[in-house]
Amino acid sequence: MRFIGNIEAKIDAKGRAFLPAFFRKVLQASGEETLVLRKDIFQNCLVLYPESVWNERLDLLKSQLHPWKHAHQQLFRQFVSEAEVVTLDGNGRFLISKRLMKIAEIEQEIQFIGMDDTIELWAPECLKQTLKTEEEFGIEFENIMNNCEAL
Repeated sequence: MRFIGNIEAKIDAKGRAFLPAFFRKVLQASGEETLVLRKDIFQNCLVLYPESVWNERLDLLKSQLHPWKHAHQQLFRQFVSEAEVVTLDGNGRFLISKRLMKIAEIEQEIQFIGMDDTIELWAPECLKQTLKTEEEFGIEFENIMNNCEAL
């Protein structure tokens, strides 16, 4: 399952967004019906996880935590309690809660960014603030790729 692309969309007055058709096709092809939505850990955006990807990430997190350590229990609680299960309606729409929209500063405009096995949801202005200039991107990309031994 691979999501790619940058797609602009709008949210209706009820807080519903249409999942872009390309992303819906990827989900359907992989048999995914349930999605999980939560704020990204590092960025001011939301992340939409297909259920199987969410379960893999949750299992990975749990494998790194000790169930009898207070700090680990708190971290796990916060991670899962901030997540929301979402489903697509018959038209391919899903509801974004007011709480998550406020956290991510999303109003009416939204950008969907395919991030391999997840989809990020951004307020356009927040996304612009995080993107590098073409020159910065090129330099960093070159540095990373030149340091890869596999190439």
